[in-house]
Amino acid sequence: MEKPKVRRKASRTFEDLLVWQKSHEFVLAIYRFTKSFPKQEVYGLTPQMRRTAVSIPANIAEGFKKRGKPDKARFMNIAQGSIEECRYYLILTKDLDYGDTVKLMNDLEEISRLLEGYSKSILASVY
Repeated sequence: MEKPKVRRKASRTFEDLLVWQKSHEFVLAIYRFTKSFPKQEVYGLTPQMRRTAVSIPANIAEGFKKRGKPDKARFMNIAQGSIEECRYYLILTKDLDYGDTVKLMNDLEEISRLLEGYSKSILASVY
């Protein structure tokens, strides 16, 4: 038996989106995590990792107000690319023994699933 579709209230701002909320929390966690990186990473991995993490919610926010489906979907796809870039940085961080990345990796996976669902709903919507 098929589950009935749950109709959610339309989001009025990007801040209403669960995927944006989770990705914003991820950015805050990345900033906290990278504070303990070695000093030699101050111009290397630390700013790059932060910039890439910030790109996820920033592109979700920017895409939220775009009018056409293809334009909205393009920004969500950019955010998905940033997720993959963050995934690599977390692998690198783990391999360099800069810290435990398990929770961050799990959080990133959840954001990835949410963003995939949101992207599909954009493309499937009729408006």
